[in-house]
Amino acid sequence: MVAGNVRRRLAGFAAMGTAGVVLAACSVNVPDPAAPKPSPSASTLATPTITPGHDAAAVAAKDLPLSAGGTLAPGEPVTVSTRLEEVPGWSLVHSALQGEVRYKKTDGCTFAARVSVNQEPLVVTGDDVASTKELFHYLDAGIALENLKPSSLRWGQEANQPQHSVEVLGLVSSAASGGNAAVVLARLFSAPASSVYVSVACPDDVALAKARTEVEAQLVVVPPS
Repeated sequence: MVAGNVRRRLAGFAAMGTAGVVLAACSVNVPDPAAPKPSPSASTLATPTITPGHDAAAVAAKDLPLSAGGTLAPGEPVTVSTRLEEVPGWSLVHSALQGEVRYKKTDGCTFAARVSVNQEPLVVTGDDVASTKELFHYLDAGIALENLKPSSLRWGQEANQPQHSVEVLGLVSSAASGGNAAVVLARLFSAPASSVYVSVACPDDVALAKARTEVEAQLVVVPPS
């Protein structure tokens, strides 16, 4: 089943979190899905580039639907920030380890987030929906892509400014199908060829609903500056 595939094949990719700071994007090469998988290579910090005339402040000051991925500048990745450790029951497992962070909760839930760059092989130029589906397919070829549903996360880091949202695609699996309840939210931003991927997994659906609310209240997707 789709839910089983999500849990078994994506859990290892997404077990992560952030310690009250922006998660730095690490260089994670994504090979051609049809090619043999190479041995893992060391990750290195990405070098941002700025596109002349790009108004980063204007992009950060409004919602970013899936249709607006082209407003981002090439070369500088979207990042992630969270202060989940401030929520009772959550504790940091590791931070900024090869582009990922991870938290755990006393009730058995886990939260994970990853920022990846250099994902040009998966990018469908100018189409963040198709690019994100390519990302999900690459991670688990058994996923029924029609089950991916639009969702949203917070967009922009300024607490004293109006809140905005960034649209992502998500996949939810219930504990009723066996194993943990889980939600996976991701977006491959086609212009900078970088992705944000987050997941929450819990022993049951009730715990997942609470944990997801807590995560989404503390997690911010940070636009390129």
